[in-house]
Amino acid sequence: MPQNYTPEFKKKIVRLRLEEGRTIKSITTEYNISKETLRRWCNEFQKECQAQSLQAPSSANEAEIMKDNLRLRRELAEKEKEILFLKKAAAFFAKEID
Repeated sequence: MPQNYTPEFKKKIVRLRLEEGRTIKSITTEYNISKETLRRWCNEFQKECQAQSLQAPSSANEAEIMKDNLRLRRELAEKEKEILFLKKAAAFFAKEID
């Protein structure tokens, strides 16, 4: 039975694969999606990016905003990883105390 995924979820999954370099197997296992679905989403995203790159920013200001947006997304992803690590560490040490 096909599932409907939100565009935000699809972008998150594609970002894990393309920007963070996660393996297809790790993503499909963690999020319970098929390998073919992940490949299709990545291909769709790449086509979308190519279409957007053909439309150059109309001003230098837009280009700067896009650069900042990308930088902030990377920083956010890094902070989310750090938070996840700290949560796991806290859980580990909480078990040690008990």
